[in-house]
Amino acid sequence: MLDALRALVCAGNKLLPRAGLVTWTSGNVSGRDRETGLVVIKPSGVRYDDLTPEQMVILDLDGRLVEGALKPSVDAPTHLYVYRHRPDVMGIVHTHSTFATAFAAVGKPIPVYLTAIADEFGGPIPVGAYAPIGGEEIGQEIVRSIGSSCAILMKNHGVFTIGPDVMAAVKAAVMVEDVARTVFYALQLGQPEEIPPDEVARGHRRYREQYGQR
Repeated sequence: MLDALRALVCAGNKLLPRAGLVTWTSGNVSGRDRETGLVVIKPSGVRYDDLTPEQMVILDLDGRLVEGALKPSVDAPTHLYVYRHRPDVMGIVHTHSTFATAFAAVGKPIPVYLTAIADEFGGPIPVGAYAPIGGEEIGQEIVRSIGSSCAILMKNHGVFTIGPDVMAAVKAAVMVEDVARTVFYALQLGQPEEIPPDEVARGHRRYREQYGQR
């Protein structure tokens, strides 16, 4: 089932270590099929180099196994909660990328100090409250606190990104780490100034409407 989505989710997962966002087997990518509503997610504890599209696990939105020989990611309840409460979301990524997770560790959002943050995120990257791993609590906090952003830092935990498709969520995860690294180094030099909200809105709108090929 869902061979194309399985291949896409597998490819998205394999991009995480290449981008330096995960170590060993931590982190995961999932995608939702628009027609069936079924979710494809990385299996638990499988090394990225060993992943194949056939190993991706298919679940329904209530967490019931539809197809797959392996256990789904332990973060599946988080992904499924977000999908159930955000019908616009078709891809989710979770990482513990170093610089972004450093901000999560101290419970600090990332303000709009860079035009890249304005462009990609349209505002500060928020931080959500601590929530225990294993159930739906993290998903609940993501939905409660992410607002209009495509990324959130979960206190003491890591990064979650969402998107209208799998690769949009992967791109957001890459960009979160990129801007977090730059902001971290900037803070060693001094206190950056935030970009004014009207300029943030202008930059984000221009990026969405004009950047890239149409």
